Amino acid sequence: MRVFALCLMVLPGVTLAQTPVQRAVDVHILPGFQALAQQTGALKAASAVGCTDLEAPYHQTFDAWMGVSHLRFGPTEVEDRAFAMAFWPDTKGFTPKSLSALIADQDPVVRDPALFAEVSVAARGLFALEFLLYDDRFASGDTYRCGLIRAIAADMDRIADDILADWTLSYGSELTTPGGDSRYRTGDEAAQELFKALSTGLQFTSDTRLGRPLGTFDKPRPNRAEARRSARSLRNVLLSLASLRDLAALLSEGHPGTAAELDAAFDRSIALAERLEDPDFAGVTTPQGRFRVEALKNSIDEIRAITATRLGPQLGVAAGFNSLDGD
Repeated sequence: MRVFALCLMVLPGVTLAQTPVQRAVDVHILPGFQALAQQTGALKAASAVGCTDLEAPYHQTFDAWMGVSHLRFGPTEVEDRAFAMAFWPDTKGFTPKSLSALIADQDPVVRDPALFAEVSVAARGLFALEFLLYDDRFASGDTYRCGLIRAIAADMDRIADDILADWTLSYGSELTTPGGDSRYRTGDEAAQELFKALSTGLQFTSDTRLGRPLGTFDKPRPNRAEARRSARSLRNVLLSLASLRDLAALLSEGHPGTAAELDAAFDRSIALAERLEDPDFAGVTTPQGRFRVEALKNSIDEIRAITATRLGPQLGVAAGFNSLDGD
């Protein structure tokens, strides 16, 4: 793992003259991907020792991913790295099908990291690992299952290291120094990228992390909750809100009124989430449980409204089109 060598080249020191984009790179993005690479390294090391007692490193890695999962641009887009790290929502059930096929064939691809990197993203990353650790269909302790767990962990560590390397060696400077050879022509374009990450992250948490299990009043869908097998659905919402709050605070530093408004709105959402006591959103099947999740969703939509109507205009940017908007 290359984390420690790379860490020596980042965080050169924060100055008062830094722009919001520079601050976001230095205190939000780079530390987030450093944490992810450290945790995937720990997961890989733990799986090499044995394929039992992996719950703690699994959860720690998932926690670290939630700190950066909204940064779906640049290095995470290369070679579908973000999807290979976390393929969800899986609306067609490709993950259990892909894992079952590998196990049924005893596919030797698990012994070759280069070949495993070409396996479908549905059989890689955190959600494939969740099935292997928490789903009864994959609970048998045979040798191949353990080899598959180790291959997934090693693949995730490689991806995390590659993302961190790209941010450290090239993409961070492109975002903070637009013009010239950078893909960003102006500072406004760079700010737009981060603003879009904030906006899309809020939308994903509201519409997908909460909207999918909510379903409709007549037909709630608790089985569609993110990471429900490992009882992380609510935990992921809380961690996402915490990370998005950090990014929002950085982008709104020069606008104290908006910063205070956003901070108060995040406070309300996090308080609602902390009071839910429904780790996998199974409670959406009851009227009271549904009301509480809907209240959380509405509070996040209030943050989205403040972001769009207050923060965006102050930064001179707008969220623009994103992949969640459909055709």
